[in-house]
Amino acid sequence: MPGGFLVAEYSCHKVKYFLHGSLDDLIIIVDYSEFAGILSGNYDFYLIKFPESPPYRAYSITVAERGIHSFAGNLINDQMDSTNQKEMQSPSAIRENLMLILHENVSLAEKINYDGFSELIRQIRQADTVFLIATGRSGFAMRSIAMRLMHLGLKAFFAGETTTPAIKAGDLLWASSGSGSTGGILRAAGKAKQAGATVITMTTNPGSALAVIADTHVLIPAAEKQDHTESKSSQYAGSLFEQFLLLIGDAVFMQLWKIDGSPAEELWKRHANME
Repeated sequence: MPGGFLVAEYSCHKVKYFLHGSLDDLIIIVDYSEFAGILSGNYDFYLIKFPESPPYRAYSITVAERGIHSFAGNLINDQMDSTNQKEMQSPSAIRENLMLILHENVSLAEKINYDGFSELIRQIRQADTVFLIATGRSGFAMRSIAMRLMHLGLKAFFAGETTTPAIKAGDLLWASSGSGSTGGILRAAGKAKQAGATVITMTTNPGSALAVIADTHVLIPAAEKQDHTESKSSQYAGSLFEQFLLLIGDAVFMQLWKIDGSPAEELWKRHANME
């Protein structure tokens, strides 16, 4: 199957029958006529069996000859509402989705080149002030990273907030954009460079404008928002990049914390107490 997509998710409205059993042992029968050009062969139906363990993109496909529809019809009413079927599967499906998300993040962690992180750590430690910027869901991840830097006692601000000061020479801008072409982030990076600050960026595209303008660029080889090929991720849009940004931020924080050597009790004193 091209891209190894989950057939059940890809075309749940085309699924003809579900055999009874848990999701770990689920067999789905799909009408081949609905999948012309996706599956190959001269049979009317296919059986797609979900494996019990990773990798989650590896499925065994068994060809079923004519007449299988009558066999399946004896097991479940073919008039069952497809919405009810999906609702019944939801608890197990959530687990499978979560395992897929975790698997993609682990795979991405194994692919990334970590050389640029030495410079990121060095620049964060020597900067007068650390500024972070991103938009959308990536922005929430970068806000979380800014919070952890503050817990370490560093001067850290998320760009665009009303209390964020001006950037200047001796400061660091850590900018993240999946595409590397987000207009507002590019403008911020340009102003940071003009002010004499260091710029470190993270994108999925090493040839992007944000990667080119950076003093140091860290490539996150996840899918861009408009990459719908599922070659890098089965998740929607830029989800994998956004998730990984938060995880890599926590990994950077952990290393900074180890270098700093402060006990957790000291960091706790800087947690918000007016919540």
